[in-house]
Amino acid sequence: MPKLHLDNTFMTHEFIEIIESYSKAKQQGIPAVIATVVDVEGSSYRRPGVGMLILQNGKMTGAVSGGCVEKEVLRQAQSVFQSGKPKMMTYDGKYRLGCEGLLYILIETFDISKTIIETIRDYLKSRTTFTIVSVFSKTETDISSMGSIVQFNKEKTFSFSDNVVQDESLNNFRREIQPCFRLVIIGIEHDAVQLCKLATATGWEVIIIGSPSSPKQLEDFPGAKNIIHSIPENLNIDNVDNQTAIVLMTHNFAKDLLYLQAIKEVRPAYIGLLGPARRREKLLSAFIEYFPEVSDTFLDAIHGPAGLNLGAETPQEIAISVIAEILSVIRGQNPIPLQEKIGAIHDDPKRKELDVVKVKS
Repeated sequence: MPKLHLDNTFMTHEFIEIIESYSKAKQQGIPAVIATVVDVEGSSYRRPGVGMLILQNGKMTGAVSGGCVEKEVLRQAQSVFQSGKPKMMTYDGKYRLGCEGLLYILIETFDISKTIIETIRDYLKSRTTFTIVSVFSKTETDISSMGSIVQFNKEKTFSFSDNVVQDESLNNFRREIQPCFRLVIIGIEHDAVQLCKLATATGWEVIIIGSPSSPKQLEDFPGAKNIIHSIPENLNIDNVDNQTAIVLMTHNFAKDLLYLQAIKEVRPAYIGLLGPARRREKLLSAFIEYFPEVSDTFLDAIHGPAGLNLGAETPQEIAISVIAEILSVIRGQNPIPLQEKIGAIHDDPKRKELDVVKVKS
């Protein structure tokens, strides 16, 4: 029976890179196809939902594995360029990757309008979740009705190409494109620059917040999307959601307290406080004294001292520690060495297999 696979781990920043790469290619009239891992049997380097864009000139954006599979995807994509028909490719990593996993990769033409590109950008900018459903057969062959459909809402849908039909006899893989994970750094010292660099390399959207009197500008924080110069009383961070983390690192107790007060009504996934445990207790005591009715949900999101116990010393190492803790919180993981983990590296209780339902339009 066909299955509907639910997976919310698709890396949004990779999807953004694919869209921007395609937009440039479209302006130049370069045809493109997209390859998506729609299912995995056994262990694999990447999980279902990851994809890569292949241009007819050979340029690739994104990845479906650690680098071993991509050449084969490029080779098999050539027949899709020639025929315009989607195909299912399988890749057995047992002898090639060492992961003993079988990958099912859907390769299809990617041909969307400028209007659709702008709609995708608008949804990403407004931090609104949308869905992609891939219709496929595990048979390694060409089935013209295979392909992917994007669902913004019940009225707004489109497909990557004109071939896709809603075929109940085929498998469906559904994944949500969630808002790009965002890190808000309150502080503009040297360690904030290092945290910004690492978060950007991780694929996160970074916003810097500093005092209006600070001379620091956006170019002082490589990779940051925006810098906001604001006193705590006037601070306004748009669209704070469960894909947002905030780290307070002004290195000034009074400023940290004021900024903590400024964000008391928002609900990020994580709030990090730099500094030792004694400083945290003092800060929270002062905060609760001013705002005794603050919600437990807000307080539960606070982590201080921010970071995992990795023995970090330098600003770069501390940044790694903080990023690692944020990842453990948003993924719901208790950090342990992988060699001590029982079961697969990527086993995820949130992944479910449900009986197929018709792909809604």
